[in-house]
Amino acid sequence: MAWPTNVNGKITDAVTQSALMALGTAPATALGAQQQVWAHAMGLGFENAVARQQAGQTLAEAFLAVVVTDAKGQ
Repeated sequence: MAWPTNVNGKITDAVTQSALMALGTAPATALGAQQQVWAHAMGLGFENAVARQQAGQTLAEAFLAVVVTDAKGQ
């Protein structure tokens, strides 16, 4: 305790310790949140890549169907 007060010293110590704990864990909490955001962004990127591949495959199958249909008609 820095100076005498009417508050019990154990209470001020508990408040001080909880405040210091919050300050001490802040960097780890921030880094964990940053890593979660990064992992989510990477997951979305992979999902978009798969969606693009599926769309490309669908277009390729449609073009192939048109080519085969034209080849049979000639």
